[in-house]
Amino acid sequence: MAGGQLNVLAKLDQAKTQWYHFMAIVIAGMGFFTDAYDLFCIALVTKLLGRIYYSDPSLPNPGTLPPNVSAAVNGVALCGTLAGQLFFGWLGDKLGRKSVYGFTLVLMVLCSIASGLSFSSSANSVITTLCFFRFWLGFGIGGDYPLSATIMSEYANKKTRGAFIAAVFAMQGFGILFGTIVALGVSAAFRHAYPAPSYAQNPTASLVPQADYVWRIILMFGTIPAALTFYWRLKMPETARYTALIARNAKQAAADMSKVLNTEIEVQQEAADRQAAAGDRWGLFSRQFLQRHGLHLMATTSTWFLLDIAFYSQNLFQKDIFSKVGWIPPAKSMNALEELYRISRAQALIALCGTIPGYWFTVAFIDIIGRFWIQIMGFFMMTVFMLALGVPYEHWTQPAHHTGFVVLYGLTFFFANFGPNSTTFIVPAEIFPARLRSTCHGISAAAGKAGAIIGAFGFLYAAQDQHKPDAGYSRGIGMRNALFVLAGTNFMGLLMTLFVPESKGMSLEEMSKENVGDDNEA
Repeated sequence: MAGGQLNVLAKLDQAKTQWYHFMAIVIAGMGFFTDAYDLFCIALVTKLLGRIYYSDPSLPNPGTLPPNVSAAVNGVALCGTLAGQLFFGWLGDKLGRKSVYGFTLVLMVLCSIASGLSFSSSANSVITTLCFFRFWLGFGIGGDYPLSATIMSEYANKKTRGAFIAAVFAMQGFGILFGTIVALGVSAAFRHAYPAPSYAQNPTASLVPQADYVWRIILMFGTIPAALTFYWRLKMPETARYTALIARNAKQAAADMSKVLNTEIEVQQEAADRQAAAGDRWGLFSRQFLQRHGLHLMATTSTWFLLDIAFYSQNLFQKDIFSKVGWIPPAKSMNALEELYRISRAQALIALCGTIPGYWFTVAFIDIIGRFWIQIMGFFMMTVFMLALGVPYEHWTQPAHHTGFVVLYGLTFFFANFGPNSTTFIVPAEIFPARLRSTCHGISAAAGKAGAIIGAFGFLYAAQDQHKPDAGYSRGIGMRNALFVLAGTNFMGLLMTLFVPESKGMSLEEMSKENVGDDNEA
């Protein structure tokens, strides 16, 4: 079939920016707001968990989580997210984007509450219960990635599609900031209500019993914004591309989009049937998919994988980096709630000055500069700044140079978000066929979470300082090596970006070649 684009899809591509675009951004974006809050707030409370449950003096490092426990607490939600991205990505193409969209949100809300209610009689039991519920929390979060990206890409017009998808993803920045604000508020309130001496002054009294409520409140608070959007998720109509091209109901697609666009749209059932039938001849594991999109899938999975090794390492272990360079005082000089307060304040500063501006620079420029060049620039600048931190690492550990370290560190977040952290989310939602779009986005995102898991587990051990009694103690050598490794992964991400296609200004059907006839098939 040498067919053109269906009328209902052409109307969507040519539609002016309207109220429904902003509603879709808010509805989908609140899911990402919650995703970021839930995934990254755990980094704020892990030190508090160590103070509460691992303060036994007989332990090697009393008051801190053992490395294996810390890796599990930080990484288990990422494992759940990976599984959820694959499962819900596939399900979104089988049952429809909207059909499973509400379920992922319910799962996030329930498991977030359950995480905060991880009560038990022993430390190991509390951590085990917490990890169980955070896995399923991650499973729900994983579903939000392919579904939100696909829904927004299929609702948007082609002129500003990149900005709309980026705006959905940019809600992550506000979720990270909201997590730090909640932690600041809760820790400040408990700190003033229940003052305690520092660990150095009185180890046994440096943690008030009420501190056990603090981390629970922080984990559960993120359910509120997500729950508020549940009703609106249920009211969203299915995307026209799923209804017309996969469900083969052009009449329903035209009716749904006529209400959304407030205009009459001609029904083209026969054309929709022909276009859908042409596409049904090949699937994900076919030779045709490999020839048309195999290189694209390799590019989206590899770049997202490499990006998330660096991005999640930086986010989940900010507190350790700040402590090692001396920006946050040693833990033993503070009580537990004071330490949480200072960590939250530091991460809020990074979010405000680096993370959030980076997201919104992408929103502003992605449909001007294009996905490809923003991703190239981001990987390049992240490589440069990682080397700038790692090469003169001893210089940055000096008290007089802490501000310079924080500035460069914040710039890596800025160029991650005004770069590959945003574009790796956007591109897979644009370049694959409608019947495989959610699946391929889920595969790409899952590759990213595999990188995040490597970052969460690997960085924890790579950044450990090395104690050599005979040769002396080299402060921060593990952290320095970790920065070099992250610089290398960013550079590899830059090289793999060369295989990423540019989708700026093109319709989804042009990019995925869904209106290409049989005569053009290899």
